[in-house]
Amino acid sequence: MTDFAKKRRSFLRTSGALAGTSLFPLSGYAPAVLSAVGENTRPIQEHGIQFADMGLGRTMVWGRADRPSRMHVEISFDEQFRTSRKIVGPHALDVSDFTAKQDLVGLPPGRDVFVKVSFADLSNARVMGEPVLGRFRTPALNRDIRFVWGGDTAGQGWGINESFGGMKIYEAMRQVRPDFFIHSGDTIYADGPISESVTAEDGRLWTNVVTPEVSKVAETLAEFRGRYKYNMMDANVRRFNAEVPQIWQWDDHEVTNNWNSAKSVDADARYTVKDVPLLIARGTRAFLEYAPLRPHTSDESERVYRHIPYGPLLDVFVIDMRSYRGPNTFNRQEQEGADTPILGMEQMEWLKQGLKRSRAVWKVVASDMPIGVNVGDGRDGEGRSRWEAVANGDGPALGRELEIARLLNYISRENIRNVVWLTADVHYCAAHYYDPTKAQYRDFAPFWEFVAGPLNAGSFGPNTVDNTFGPQVMFAKAGPRANASPYAGAQFFGEVNIGSGSRSLTVSLKDIGGATVYTKTLNAE
Repeated sequence: MTDFAKKRRSFLRTSGALAGTSLFPLSGYAPAVLSAVGENTRPIQEHGIQFADMGLGRTMVWGRADRPSRMHVEISFDEQFRTSRKIVGPHALDVSDFTAKQDLVGLPPGRDVFVKVSFADLSNARVMGEPVLGRFRTPALNRDIRFVWGGDTAGQGWGINESFGGMKIYEAMRQVRPDFFIHSGDTIYADGPISESVTAEDGRLWTNVVTPEVSKVAETLAEFRGRYKYNMMDANVRRFNAEVPQIWQWDDHEVTNNWNSAKSVDADARYTVKDVPLLIARGTRAFLEYAPLRPHTSDESERVYRHIPYGPLLDVFVIDMRSYRGPNTFNRQEQEGADTPILGMEQMEWLKQGLKRSRAVWKVVASDMPIGVNVGDGRDGEGRSRWEAVANGDGPALGRELEIARLLNYISRENIRNVVWLTADVHYCAAHYYDPTKAQYRDFAPFWEFVAGPLNAGSFGPNTVDNTFGPQVMFAKAGPRANASPYAGAQFFGEVNIGSGSRSLTVSLKDIGGATVYTKTLNAE
């Protein structure tokens, strides 16, 4: 074992990273076999487990071993596992970085489910690694719903600071006991190196846990994978993952800042790999391996946008504003064309029809970027402002806004009620009310958009808003300066509560310690 591996393993033990990997003793093996099985010959799960894409009757479970092995899952509705169901899952090989996923189906509504995940060594199928324990609660038809959301993890060089308590906003989210969590993107910062120490506000020193993979921009597949493994070195994240099913989406930092079809890193000396499509391919591969999301069918195996039905009160529509967009431009084209998509034709039609068919009271659109917030991307060759998101400074509807205008108009014409947008990306929290009476483009029904984040990254903002769709900033809270560290406390997540009796939806924006900074209740129409 190398010196680095020894130090890393020591860190994992002292930080609680391996807590949960020895909760249950091995059983069912002959003493002679067990005596020959040392710690280094059993598959080890250093990164915990994750649950995801939970709907009525099913939930995904994710795990990772440290060697060629096979996933085994045991589920029970009894914490003592007196009765259980055992599932032999997929093989975990180097081609997937030893990650594996298993769909748990046939789950009854409204039950606590206890799960053990183990991996069997392929060199000797009788050698089983010690299980990791997790638990979650399945949706029910008539029960209140609580979930949290946020984005932007380990960005701007603010990584795992053990003396600060690690990524402790994940513990604050776990403490509210949510049914699930929406990660709104920037699940990693592949383009943001993490160094051993950073000077924060007031001259305070921020110290990071560092691995070779996060010490530079990610270029190789191993480096992209290492970003996800880094985040799961944090004990708060692992505890959270083992209890709260997740819905992941992505944005730009899973590959490189503001990437799109025309992105170039030729002028960025940090990159020796200048082939952006190759970086996209590697970043996509790592994301799909480590995101616990349910794989799409073979007609589009890398698809991220999807519908998560959660019963009669809630449908979640996860959109992808990254994969189908045109290049970042000045974004003021008067007609739609090759440079103006943000969702793309097929995803737009899928979203429109999904919203129309939905019979859930609330339709949440999980978006990786806000609609009306100005997010710049430098200037183009003619000196014009170039834009990263939908907005382009101000109205009328132009560029990418034309696509969003068609969507909002459709929602209004089809009388689709109770659509709420949740997002992150801009590294502050906010509540926006889109008011057609104050908009440049007015042919839509009013709606709310709530912004949360960052979860463990630099704080920024607040940004200006674009008047095309009339966003009214009802609340915003940001850090004391640009790129403020988590020391400043300006880390935010959102909590949503839907009442089964009242059918109302209450959004609370909360800070790093779980204190509420803003609340808004919406009544179902």
